[in-house]
Amino acid sequence: MTRSDLTEKLLDIKRENGWTWKYVCEQIGGMSPILVTGAILGHMKMTKPQAANAAKLFGLSKSEETLLNEVPMRGTGTPMPPTDPLIYRFYELIMINGPALKALIEEEFGDGIMSAIDFDMDIARQSDPKGDRVKIAMSGKFLPYKYYGATGNGLAYGLKED
Repeated sequence: MTRSDLTEKLLDIKRENGWTWKYVCEQIGGMSPILVTGAILGHMKMTKPQAANAAKLFGLSKSEETLLNEVPMRGTGTPMPPTDPLIYRFYELIMINGPALKALIEEEFGDGIMSAIDFDMDIARQSDPKGDRVKIAMSGKFLPYKYYGATGNGLAYGLKED
C-alpha cells in the first residue's frame, strides 16, 4: 500500500463515520490539530503512540499503522502554483507579502530564515461583525546563515549586528 492509498482509505473512513477533524485529532492526540490533520493527509509523520491511536480509531492493519510512522514525501500532490483557491490564497499571500516579511525579519534578526521545521502554528476563528475571520499564527525559530570559512574577525553567522 502506498501512502496516498492509505490517505484515501483514512478519508473514506472519516467520511463514512461522519467524523470531524476535531474528533479525529482528539482521538489521536499528542500534537497540534494542524499536524495530526497533516499526518492523516499524508504530509506529516505520526509518533508510534499516535499511529497506534490512529490504527485503533480507523481499524488499520499493522503495516498501515507502521506507514503512519514513516517519514513522508512532504508536499507531493500540490501543483505549483496551487490550483485549489484556498491554498492558492496562501501562495498569493506569500508572493505579495513575502518580500516585505523578508525585509522586516532580516532587519530585526539578521541574515537568515524562519524555520518551518522548528515551528509552531495555530488556527482560530475570530468573530467579526462584517464576517468571521480566519486567524493563523506562525512562530518559527530564526536560523541565521552560517558564513562558512569565516576567519579572524569575520562573522560566523548572519545574526543581527548591533
